[in-house]
Amino acid sequence: MKALYGQQNSPGEEMTFVFQERENLPPTRDHDVKVQVKACALSWVDTKLLSEIKLKKELVPVGREVSGVVLEVGSKVTFFQPDDEVVGILPLDSEESGVCEVILVHEHYLVHKPEKVCWAEAAGTVRDGLRAYTALHYLSQVSPGTTVLVLDGASPFGTIAIQLAQHRGAKVISTAHSLEDKQYLERLRPAVARVIDVSHGKIDVAESCLEETGGLGVDIVLDAG
Repeated sequence: MKALYGQQNSPGEEMTFVFQERENLPPTRDHDVKVQVKACALSWVDTKLLSEIKLKKELVPVGREVSGVVLEVGSKVTFFQPDDEVVGILPLDSEESGVCEVILVHEHYLVHKPEKVCWAEAAGTVRDGLRAYTALHYLSQVSPGTTVLVLDGASPFGTIAIQLAQHRGAKVISTAHSLEDKQYLERLRPAVARVIDVSHGKIDVAESCLEETGGLGVDIVLDAG
């Protein structure tokens, strides 16, 4: 069974990706869930692990957002059972590559996949969806009538954040970094209250927000980082 790994021979060198034959999975421990992977998302996290965190590893597992079917569960797992459809995020210190046929995951890193969401959509949205939900509902406690500024709204995080904020009755303003991003945001429904084009660097975002809100300003600012 093969898995995908990233390697960087020297600092500053571009990461290369290799498929490596991996050893057979160890026995399933008490809280482990064995998952047959159906889809795995690749993100900037995989490259940042090498370029910024500077992990001292020859090979770094690639692919951390996964969806799949439960094959086997540990003796103390109570929330999942074989044939369940799940989605989850592998921790940064995991030795598992999500780009693999079968992986072992601690039960705490998995949730049930909604029936109406396909494998690819589940894996592709779980990370940014969780970040956006946490920022809006737990950290800023968005509520009807609030105004939210989402920076870089055309990014995966931004798109999800816009929809979640609107679902809670918030007014949304967003920035766009290119003409394509601006056109994309203007096509979203429900509509974004104002799309601020910052691609030329000549727009004062704060001034635009004050103008849109009648001088009140925004209540929440979300930056995908």
